[in-house]
Amino acid sequence: MIMLNSRHHSSSRRGGTWGLCIILLYISPPFCFASFSQAKELIYKIKEGLPRGTFIGSIGVDLDLDFTVKPPFLFSLPQTSISDQYVNLNNTTGELYTSATDIDRETLCPDNAERYGCLLSLDVFLLPQQYFQLIKVKIFIEDVNDNRPKFPVDEITLSVPENTPINSRYAVEHSAVDPDLGPNGVQTYWLVNDFGVFTLDVEENEGGELTPFLIVTDALDRERQDEYITDIIAEDGGSPPLLGAATFRIIITDVNDNCPQFSETHINVSVRGNSSKGSYLTRLHAFDPDQGANAQISYAYSERVTKETRSWFHLNRTTGVITLAGKIDSASTTFYKLTVLAFGPGCIPALATVSVHVIKVVSGPPAVIARYIAPEKDGVVTIKESEPAFTPIAFFTVRNIATNQRVDCLLEGTGPFRLVPYQQLKYEYLLETTAPLDYEVIEEYDLIVVAENTGGLVMKTFLKVQVLDENDNAPVFQQSSVELLIEENNPPNSFLTQLKAADPDSGSRGEVIYLLGGDTPGIFAIDRVTGVLNVTTSLDREEKETYRFLVRAVDQGTPRRESIATVVVTVKDQNDNSPRFIDKDFTFFVPENFPGYGEIGVISVTDADAGENGWVALSILNGSDIFMIDTGRGALRTKTPLDREQQGTYHLWIEASDGGEPRLSCVTMVTVLLLDVNDNPPIVLFPQSNQSYMLVLPNTLPGTSITEVYAVDKDTGMNAVIAYSIIKRKGGETESFDIDSNTGNITLKRGLNNRGLCSLLVKVSDHGQPEPLFSTVMVNFFVNETVSNESYIQSLLTRDADIQIEEKPWFIGQMTEGPERYELFPCQPVVIVLSLTCLGLFIMVVTLMSYISCQKLKKRKKKQIEVEVPLKQNNDSMQVVNRKIRQISNL
Repeated sequence: MIMLNSRHHSSSRRGGTWGLCIILLYISPPFCFASFSQAKELIYKIKEGLPRGTFIGSIGVDLDLDFTVKPPFLFSLPQTSISDQYVNLNNTTGELYTSATDIDRETLCPDNAERYGCLLSLDVFLLPQQYFQLIKVKIFIEDVNDNRPKFPVDEITLSVPENTPINSRYAVEHSAVDPDLGPNGVQTYWLVNDFGVFTLDVEENEGGELTPFLIVTDALDRERQDEYITDIIAEDGGSPPLLGAATFRIIITDVNDNCPQFSETHINVSVRGNSSKGSYLTRLHAFDPDQGANAQISYAYSERVTKETRSWFHLNRTTGVITLAGKIDSASTTFYKLTVLAFGPGCIPALATVSVHVIKVVSGPPAVIARYIAPEKDGVVTIKESEPAFTPIAFFTVRNIATNQRVDCLLEGTGPFRLVPYQQLKYEYLLETTAPLDYEVIEEYDLIVVAENTGGLVMKTFLKVQVLDENDNAPVFQQSSVELLIEENNPPNSFLTQLKAADPDSGSRGEVIYLLGGDTPGIFAIDRVTGVLNVTTSLDREEKETYRFLVRAVDQGTPRRESIATVVVTVKDQNDNSPRFIDKDFTFFVPENFPGYGEIGVISVTDADAGENGWVALSILNGSDIFMIDTGRGALRTKTPLDREQQGTYHLWIEASDGGEPRLSCVTMVTVLLLDVNDNPPIVLFPQSNQSYMLVLPNTLPGTSITEVYAVDKDTGMNAVIAYSIIKRKGGETESFDIDSNTGNITLKRGLNNRGLCSLLVKVSDHGQPEPLFSTVMVNFFVNETVSNESYIQSLLTRDADIQIEEKPWFIGQMTEGPERYELFPCQPVVIVLSLTCLGLFIMVVTLMSYISCQKLKKRKKKQIEVEVPLKQNNDSMQVVNRKIRQISNL
């Protein structure tokens, strides 16, 4: 079995083995391929989700096959299977690649556990027949973190009794599921908001499954808060980790830990002795903050109340309303004390006392007949808070009015109500509102309609008005504008804030849900119930710095009302961007002799970060002794003038560093190319001096190249293009010589008739601008068959050294130019005297030498017949000398 994890393989051993097989192929083929009689097995490992064309392995290389054999190997998949759709096989090389179908480990092996692994099996035939071999290929698919945890339900509800002891644990049955394996599966759970009373723990069972447990860390009170809503997050162990969320609703269930209590423990009631049966006296009200059956209250008289008293005053066991049950004898008793008990499940009853004062009536009191316009039940009238002012509630008619008596009818109690006579009818009264009612201000009112005659007899009718709530209030945000700050590169599903809006309406009309406005980017999410605002992805300040959107708070009333809050999320910068040069590299062209501290060019650099993270400083890594850089503008300058002839190109490395922590930097190369300036005159290399000469035979044919003037110029371009010209001639047949202006080659253009010394003053000039520079050289030719007296020729050269140059040479005036001029010789008179003395001595020496030379010439002519040297003999020696001179000139 061959185990391979990558494409690393060796071919060092296959040469010898397969070489032997090729030799033995024609001798004994079965022997050569006997090693293929058994099936081979190759194992590869790849990760799931690889793109198409990803290399898996090479069967031929891993089996150490020799691909030089004839006929060549062929690789074949004999049959198609589910494995083949995921891989492609190269028939000639045996290389395996991923196909267009992505390999999803969870789809391929849905029930595969981590310890067994996910396997693709292939059968590959090695062909043709003489090489046949079955190759078993197994490809293990490794898991990657490509699935996020997911809860089976969107909302998880857990009930916890309010009397739960601290540190009690409750299992959250709906665990998250992640199809990934090992560390890529679910690793932990946590709550977005624990409210300070909960925490979350995770336990692992024998099978390795994690179960979250809710732990109560503080006392609970349903009457204070009966429900907690947050998000439970499941996090896997991938890098980066992936999260799954579900709404977690914790319901605090009620226990009977409260008993009824009366809102008023002592009530005084007055009733006239002639009040009719069923007249309303009062209503007792007890409350229990518990819920459901634990909050059910029943009312009953105490054993202290006699049966006779109970027969006169009826107590409603459910509502606590006390009414007259029969006729009261006001002549015998004027005061009754009623003790009422409020019973709750498993509680000691609460006690309240009602004192009933009976008013004696000499004659019958007026009777008030109530007829209700608004809905009424058991003396309680209901009216919507949306009703306008002057809405009628009830109609009252006064009866039983004695002769010669007047009855006044009035209203007692507080609230926006009035009792007014109805049109022109006598003793007809209308009860109506004087202003709109507001349930959120006062929920109910207690009113008394009092009818009193002139005899002082009073009749009271008690009335309770309950205000029905309507959805007349929109939710109100605690802050209408919320500004948030978050650092970029935040982890996904980061908590931003919790928005809260209150609605004073009751019931579902006051229940608020939170929605994002239509302008909100899709990267933000809000919990509909809790108002927790998250950002689902990582933010990049360089992509966008500020997000502004609306959040809606909507109640559940009819019609629905809503309010909006503006959320501004500002992304805080991190130093996650290196400085970036505008160009990959910079090239600047400057003329040589560029003045010191002159600006060569500007190096532009940017940094996408903000603040100190985006401040960029430039520095020179090499060449700082010659160049400097302006950090603010990025201007590159030279400290000293530059000479192209010394160095024509400079390569500088410039580093840009930002001000972040840690600092980020980048480097670019700057090339400074010096442009040539015509600051060098041509330099004559040949002839080497003005005193040198060349022998030219008189029989030299016209068109013959005699010699050349060779000069160079350190400048470049047109500044280094040299032109040659003869500017002065002296001596014999100087007009017979001509010079090539481009090459400096001097040729003889016509035959020579005279002998003697010929001198040519040659000007060597470049083509520089704005003014060319030049040099001069004296080229001397001695026309003769031989050089018999060199001292004579030297005397001629010395005598002709005073030949004048017609044009000003390039160096004249250079010594006097500059910021300061000074005399080269402060003792000028002494120098003049010495010069004149030397000149006189020089003339005397020349005269003497000329005289001696003439004497020798006369003697030589006398002996010419005797010692004449044939011209042909000297020709060879002259040609040798001439050849040597030309070789020198070619240098």
